[in-house]
Amino acid sequence: MTVVRQADEILLGFTRALRAAGVPVTPDRAHGFLSATAELGADDQRATYLAGRATLCAGPDDLARYDQVFTAYFGRDGLPRARPAQTPLAPLSSGLPLDDSGGDAETVDEEVLRARASETEVLRHRDVAELSAAERHRLSALFAGLRPRPPLRRTARHQRWHRGQVDASRSLRASLRRMGEPARIEWRRRGVRPRRVVLLVDVSGSMSGYADALLRLAHRYTQACPGVETFTVGTRVTHVTRALRLRDPERALIAAGETVPDWSGGTRLGETLRFFLDRWGQRGLARGAVVVVFSDGWERGDPTLLGEQMARLSRIAHRVVWVNPHRGKAGYEPVQQGVLAALPHCNDFLAGHSLATFTDLTEVVSRA
Repeated sequence: MTVVRQADEILLGFTRALRAAGVPVTPDRAHGFLSATAELGADDQRATYLAGRATLCAGPDDLARYDQVFTAYFGRDGLPRARPAQTPLAPLSSGLPLDDSGGDAETVDEEVLRARASETEVLRHRDVAELSAAERHRLSALFAGLRPRPPLRRTARHQRWHRGQVDASRSLRASLRRMGEPARIEWRRRGVRPRRVVLLVDVSGSMSGYADALLRLAHRYTQACPGVETFTVGTRVTHVTRALRLRDPERALIAAGETVPDWSGGTRLGETLRFFLDRWGQRGLARGAVVVVFSDGWERGDPTLLGEQMARLSRIAHRVVWVNPHRGKAGYEPVQQGVLAALPHCNDFLAGHSLATFTDLTEVVSRA
């Protein structure tokens, strides 16, 4: 019994080392690892290696890290050894080698899995306007991996905290409850709450290749962050927040498409921005908010009007971010009249043509 307990402690120590190295080892996976080694035999080092590989690794990205930790924890002698051919390897049907010519088969399997991961990474950096229908379908599933976080702002109210300013009133009340005896000093800090985020998505003809991806990004923000408001702009302004509150992204995009009347139309950013500020922004929706404008800056109206409205927006908003899908392309220069008129009033000018740039945008917004 003591020997079994010592073996379990060694194996659990290995799972803790994996977790410290970044492999997401859950208690269920650790229990499965112990059960698998008990069935295959903990004294067989190759069986231990393969049992952990099958039960502790969540995906292909964990395999290389698993091998490094296994070598460091068990030593060079703990590397997989040849196994007698007569020993069955039935538990290893999930992609692990079934014979001992083994090492090469494992290498081929790892290379295939890494190639699949690299294809996903390449897709994350592709321009969404250049993707085929099948690639767009694959990319739409990757949007679920975005984790936008709302920016935070300080409130006038204070909250209890373990350090900061001395909360004199609470400390005094605590002392009075003890009949005047000294009590523990209480501390406080300014409270925080999410700051509103307003998304203005250009759905004109020049942005038609990016509109679907941008609305998917807006849907992720609406689902993940409180207080997010989304508008489409083109020849008119449309409030689509209610449609994007539907949990299913496909239904949400269909509902938003049915709401927007000027899909793939012209671009009058100055006029639409003035209408937005008159009806929603000036009344408080954009006041103190982080406003993100998604547009390529092709303005058919008066660029002077756009510059005036952007200056007006920058005075009431906490931060203005302009996202241009052409910003991240080689050789791009901001020569469009709309961009030239808007840039002096923007705090950030970012690229927005791929899922990777959308991830960068979420970081900028969360730190605003």
